[in-house]
Amino acid sequence: MREADNIREVEALGIDLMGFIFWPKSKRYVAERPQYLPTQVKKVGVFVDATLEDIRQHIQDYQLDIIQLHGHEIPDFIAQLSIFNFQFSIIKAFNIATAEDLAQTKPYEGIVDYFLFDTRKPPEETGGWHPPGGTGIQFDWSVLSHYEGTTPFLLSGGIGPDDAERIKSFHHPRCIGIDLNSRFEIAPGLKDVNQLKDFISNL
Repeated sequence: MREADNIREVEALGIDLMGFIFWPKSKRYVAERPQYLPTQVKKVGVFVDATLEDIRQHIQDYQLDIIQLHGHEIPDFIAQLSIFNFQFSIIKAFNIATAEDLAQTKPYEGIVDYFLFDTRKPPEETGGWHPPGGTGIQFDWSVLSHYEGTTPFLLSGGIGPDDAERIKSFHHPRCIGIDLNSRFEIAPGLKDVNQLKDFISNL
């Protein structure tokens, strides 16, 4: 999110979290602080291989409640975030296509508060790495039946207006929420409030 009026309207829908992307290569990059920041929902800052100082500055400037890490951040780097004199939670995102991909979560158990499972593109399309967000593509959620970790997770990856029934039929004891983004947009960073309202009502 980055448009003040759009932020207000989406906040009023009763959502829990709102994301602000601080990765300059993203179409949704927040280059400057919006004229309005939400007060009734938790603010999530999304980072990709950012420096500690960059993360610290954004936490301070945006009063972030949650840090979402979408790059190659290793456990040792994440442990260093504890030096900040702020209270915040940490989400680590992983790109998933097969049950084998879930193994990458194990070193992060007990280090982060939540995982986010997103779609992994084929390696031939990405050179081995899938940049965060914006694919509008879903992965096979049945793969997550193999997830036996203790860290709760958010479900992401191309969830759209027609997926309410599919989400209702998905069950996993560690799934605590869903991430809605590109398929509810009028333009990058600008949400379709009516679509979101209808979807939440259906859900």
